[in-house]
Amino acid sequence: MHPPLSPPPSTQRTIPPAKASPVWNGENLADPHAAPDKDARVREMFTAIAPSYDLNNRLHSFGRDQSWRKQTVRLAKLKAADVVVDVACGTGDLTIAFARALQKLESAGPVLGVDYTHAMLPIARDKAEASSLDSRVVFVQSDALALPLDDSSCDVISIAFGLRNVQDAPAALREFRRVLRPGGRLLVLEFCTPSNPLIRFANDLYTKRIMPLTATFVARDTSGAYKYLPKSVESFYDQPQMLSAMEDAGFADRKAHPMTFGVCACYVGHVT
Repeated sequence: MHPPLSPPPSTQRTIPPAKASPVWNGENLADPHAAPDKDARVREMFTAIAPSYDLNNRLHSFGRDQSWRKQTVRLAKLKAADVVVDVACGTGDLTIAFARALQKLESAGPVLGVDYTHAMLPIARDKAEASSLDSRVVFVQSDALALPLDDSSCDVISIAFGLRNVQDAPAALREFRRVLRPGGRLLVLEFCTPSNPLIRFANDLYTKRIMPLTATFVARDTSGAYKYLPKSVESFYDQPQMLSAMEDAGFADRKAHPMTFGVCACYVGHVT
């Protein structure tokens, strides 16, 4: 047995360097979740946009992305003794938000941030250091489908805007269930299609027409990342499907918490 936040070297996947872009174009955008090499394409895409990732998040969510993460932390109902793992941590915003909340509870344990894309992690570490929280977070490169954790070894698993990017979402949910102990909580923050027709129209216009152009310009991106984003949301689970997938993976007391007129939601499930 190894400590839950000290993954053994044997569990770390060696991921080859990113290839030249474009990554997403043409037929593979019709249903990006069906691409047999989706995981490799996603890694290449995030490697390409890592330097501008935070700027685009702030600009194109109108600053709401940080609020969504703070609400997710509140929904976790943290306790001082909780072991927290943030999957698909990206540049570390949610990981750091959890660490800050646990610091207020006088928790001694670090938060583990896991991401498949190595290029994101140096940015996350720099942000943690700038926040004076570098001693409270650990960032590692690993796959959501094979977390470097023992069975029943943590209390909270979060994944923000990342579940639709994994190769096999149902398998990832089962993996999250494996590492959570009884009483554990899963929090999945993900984009949604708003139910209100007017909001849905405005959201579709923005995310499918405007944002792909402006975000691509800001990032100077040639990978197709911001063409992939709306397609990956459109063809992913809706709210009933997400809650059903969580049930199939073994989570109880599942609930969706819509945010900002339903453009995203935090799904919470429990381990009994």
